[in-house]
Amino acid sequence: MDQLAAMRAFRRVVENGSFTAAAAELNQSHTIVSRQVRQLELELGAQLLNRTTRRFALTEAGQDYYERCRQILDQIDDASQAVSAHQTKPSGTLRINAPMAFGTLELAQWLPQFILANPQLKVDLVCNDRLVDIIEEGFDVALRLTRGLQDSTLIAKRLASCEILLVAAPAYLQRQGAPQQPADLAQHNCLTYTLAQKPSEFEFYAADGSEQTVTVRGNLQANTGIALRSAALAGLGIATTSSFIVHEDLRRGDLRRVLPDFTLKPRDLYAIYPQNRHLSPKVRAFVDFAVAWYATPRWD
Repeated sequence: MDQLAAMRAFRRVVENGSFTAAAAELNQSHTIVSRQVRQLELELGAQLLNRTTRRFALTEAGQDYYERCRQILDQIDDASQAVSAHQTKPSGTLRINAPMAFGTLELAQWLPQFILANPQLKVDLVCNDRLVDIIEEGFDVALRLTRGLQDSTLIAKRLASCEILLVAAPAYLQRQGAPQQPADLAQHNCLTYTLAQKPSEFEFYAADGSEQTVTVRGNLQANTGIALRSAALAGLGIATTSSFIVHEDLRRGDLRRVLPDFTLKPRDLYAIYPQNRHLSPKVRAFVDFAVAWYATPRWD
């Protein structure tokens, strides 16, 4: 016996006042509904209804069982509706992991707009610069800036390309002179990012496609581009940093590009999330929002 189906049949019989009306509502035959109620009584070892040829009446046990049955079925329906709501609109808590500089300077610019557009969603943002295991640590989605993704079962959605720039303050360039060729960097104080694959080696690409690798030195290295930006603004040296960190400084003229005719290999911005058969609405909403946001170049 399907006890849940029998409970639903019993409830419908009681609330409709007849087996015939209950059967019509359940889209079943009178015989099936009657059998379900009878099997329920046998399973419980108690008579729930006193039947006559035309009417029925609840027994004392039947009245008590009906009240409890109604509460149980209502709770089951409420639980089902709650899950269905989660599958149709973003709700619950969305845990996001992002690099420290990106989360602080860039993601913080548009995350409030995303939250305002999804008022039933709570966001837990964790920023750090270590490579987290998003499944093991319970993140729904991660934003990563990288030159190459490791093989993984995770889904990776490319959002944008981020240039890696050499920048310096006008005061530093006036004092030390501006490099004209990558090799000239050997004569300069270079501020480097320690989390790069080779922090002290810059691979330059010229307009004609040729490559040059230069080893640099300096008196400051840091694991955050924010510190390198601050040092460059103070005139300490030539910093290597992501375009999203310094694009406003360049626009204002507080920093200037160094060796603008040469490029460093860019990093790509990805949204990374677990591969599930049914992508949750909260992750889908976040990824879709990010895709739309970065459809317009942001750091030119």
